[in-house]
Amino acid sequence: MRDMSEMKELHCMDRPREKLMKTGSKSLSDIELLSILLGKGTQKKDVFKLSKEIMDVHDNDLRNITIDSLLQIDGIGPAKACNIIAGFELARRYNGRKISTIKCPEDIIPLVSHIRDKKQEYFLCITLNGANEVISNRIVTVGLLNSSQIHPREVFADAISDRAASVVLVHNHPSGNLEPSDEDREITRQMKNAGRLLGIKVLDHLILTEDGYCTIED
Repeated sequence: MRDMSEMKELHCMDRPREKLMKTGSKSLSDIELLSILLGKGTQKKDVFKLSKEIMDVHDNDLRNITIDSLLQIDGIGPAKACNIIAGFELARRYNGRKISTIKCPEDIIPLVSHIRDKKQEYFLCITLNGANEVISNRIVTVGLLNSSQIHPREVFADAISDRAASVVLVHNHPSGNLEPSDEDREITRQMKNAGRLLGIKVLDHLILTEDGYCTIED
């Protein structure tokens, strides 16, 4: 038989679910949506407290949430972490499809604007099908960018799984300087050469800052 604390939590959980049913998902806060994904809390933390802790740990920005970051939180095990990551990945895939066709670099910017103000360098790979429609948008690495860290196998592994026809590469410059470094140009050359061998064209490699973007010419 369920104890009173569990019954109370189940009753609380009914509130966001009932709210979603009545008014739609857009009416729910991030914490309420997370609580639905989590399902329940632990003996020490109810589901709302656990959801708030997830938000706090990620500075209220869940766009770059990972399995590892979730597993650092007391009360989040592999099952809960996988539920959340799966939900976010599904959302990312369908959100990317809102831009049906990439015709120019400007079409990419809305997909990557969240890394403009990051304090570390983020390297992203956007995979496209033969009609230049976005398949997926993934973070490849986070940290200092150099050719020893960015290897073609990491960049193209998911592109191969996606059966992508082409990719667009993007990374940010936290310094705000849009000028490509020699390392940036070398990475671009490596990726284009690897892409030719794999039959996956590198359409572009963009540098992004808070104030703009530029294309790297190798």
